[in-house]
Amino acid sequence: MFSKILIANRGEIACRVAATAKRMGVSTVAVYSDADRMAKHVAVCDEAVYLGGSAPKDSYLKGDAIINIALDVGAQAIHPGYGFLSENAEFAQACQDAGLVFIGPSADAIRAMGGKSESKRLMEAAGVPLIPGYHGDNQDAEFLQQQADAIGYPVLIKASAGGGGKGMRIVEQSSDFIGLLDSCRREAITSFGNDQVLIEKYALKPRHIEIQVFGDSHGNYVHLFERDCSVQRRHQKVLEEAPAPGVDEAMRKAMGDAAIDAARAVSYVGAGTVEFIVEQRAGEMSFYFMEMNTRLQVEHPVSEAITGVDLVEWQLKVAAGQALPKQQNELTISGHAIEARICAENPDNDFLPATGTLFAYQKPAHSTFVVDEVRIDDGVREGDVISPFYDSMIAKLIVHAPTREQALAKLDRALGQTRIVGLPTNVAFLRYILNTESFSQANLDTALIEREADELFDQHPLDLSTLTVTAIVQQLASEDTAQAGIDPFSQSTGFRAYSDYSRSFSLIYDEQTYSARISHWHNANGVDSKNGNETLSSFALVIEKEIASTQDDGNVNVAAQTEIVYEGQVSYTSQDAHNHTLWLDDARISAQSWVHNETVHVFTDQGRDEITLIDIMAHVGEDSAAAGSLKSPMPGQVVAFKVAVGDSVKKGEPLAVIEAMKIEHTITAPTDGTVAELLFGAGDLVADGDELLRIDTEDGQ
Repeated sequence: MFSKILIANRGEIACRVAATAKRMGVSTVAVYSDADRMAKHVAVCDEAVYLGGSAPKDSYLKGDAIINIALDVGAQAIHPGYGFLSENAEFAQACQDAGLVFIGPSADAIRAMGGKSESKRLMEAAGVPLIPGYHGDNQDAEFLQQQADAIGYPVLIKASAGGGGKGMRIVEQSSDFIGLLDSCRREAITSFGNDQVLIEKYALKPRHIEIQVFGDSHGNYVHLFERDCSVQRRHQKVLEEAPAPGVDEAMRKAMGDAAIDAARAVSYVGAGTVEFIVEQRAGEMSFYFMEMNTRLQVEHPVSEAITGVDLVEWQLKVAAGQALPKQQNELTISGHAIEARICAENPDNDFLPATGTLFAYQKPAHSTFVVDEVRIDDGVREGDVISPFYDSMIAKLIVHAPTREQALAKLDRALGQTRIVGLPTNVAFLRYILNTESFSQANLDTALIEREADELFDQHPLDLSTLTVTAIVQQLASEDTAQAGIDPFSQSTGFRAYSDYSRSFSLIYDEQTYSARISHWHNANGVDSKNGNETLSSFALVIEKEIASTQDDGNVNVAAQTEIVYEGQVSYTSQDAHNHTLWLDDARISAQSWVHNETVHVFTDQGRDEITLIDIMAHVGEDSAAAGSLKSPMPGQVVAFKVAVGDSVKKGEPLAVIEAMKIEHTITAPTDGTVAELLFGAGDLVADGDELLRIDTEDGQ
């Protein structure tokens, strides 16, 4: 076995590989970019070496630099993880030429399976089922259209060198073929530098089912059963599970045998995944080879959970020349496992990737590699930045249970216990998917998200009263903490010696403005009630919204009509600044809340939502100069400043442009004033919340 390996990757997969290596007594070396200097994977490895700039081309794609580092630190092997250089045949060959072991298949196997057309010709020769299509070298547009016409529509045009959902177009009729072919080729050139395509029959109600395979250098092959990865957005996986629902033993054996035939055809060594497209017709399923991924997959933990096998341990052993630890007859399926990919993205905005700081990051109780527990694979910690340079995945949440129904319940509960504040995520969206009829009843196909769109997007699981009460309690609890021990009149109970006490707030929720008024009645003890041994605070709450207004001839608002949205009595206690117990309309609610950028983020068992609470009292006495500061709303790069020191600016005037995830964001002046100082320059990288410039307001503050 190796004594030291270098992990040529970052994030959760680098942490995942390091965990197994540590358990096996293998020393690990991390490499890192500028953006990852303080990253989790750097901390968990035994050594860490600087690689280069933040962009992948300046760091994690620099194969020569990575090999030189491995040689310098005395590593014997390189684990590529997935992504970056993991399926780069030239890098695998360069490792071998340098006397290093590439923990993966041979360069020849990567090349053979890397091109979709070539791989399908190999699979056809090996007797692996192929979906009807054309995979040849003739790329003349008219010839390709003739092939599509002969196959029958709908067809799928796919970039031969493609992956990750790029370079794919569905063609419904012959007249659309040429235009979509041109579009596919343009994207293929941009993404892969190769515009060769193949044409395939587009399967009806397709499922994406894949087989985990493993080969060693002694000619042994096994498969570790199947995973269903049908739930996808933008051709990228969202939820994966094993075993695949509805697959019987006969189909499982047929797919497993076909996957091993595929691996044997290229003398495959190491972990790989053979992906099949499964067509569902009249209650029957037919499977066809789609492609082979010559690396470990993101979703490998579900296979580990149902088999009890550590696939990274197997990778290290096989790469070190050992035989596979188990034969096929020794592998069995135990229970059901599901993985959810938690990503920094906005599902309600076409899954736009998000960047920002993990202001709060709380995970459910979990383990790292125990099949009967909730497992979390991540590469981040609270306070870390999700940068614009890499993948948007924050973590993988994996559950294992005796049955699929139990696994669904366990995953829903674990997602409900996940708290992330600081940037949008898909956590709530994942819970919505789990609770759709299609997913819960295993009615699976790659169009599930589109089919269930009404249940998945623009949802608000929490009612306005719960949000408002939690936001107000968060404010009151924060004030109590700040004013503790000063005087009774500063407490949130609103203690007054001879009178009641009222306080008003403005609220913004779902682009609608509301007003809230709370009233503490006189109580000589400054508290309202007890619940067992628990002292509770109480207030009466009224939430209103304006529904109409009247104006005089001068267009001045002289009266407004309001509607009471909620009226009732609230009792509460706060365990700390973030954890609250509420009694609302006699219902007990456990809620957690965080304030970030003036928005209160509220979590309950039912889900999460957010509301903006504007409290005039809370701003009295604040340093007015703060209004003249300007902070970056996200990590990114300064494209340009639109102003110079000494310029006079008006509220709303553009001041700076920040670029993140290839999208430009214009920052505008929050107030009138004069630019006093620019704190960065064009091209500088900034973090979420970094002050970009300072403005002197007109009152001289």
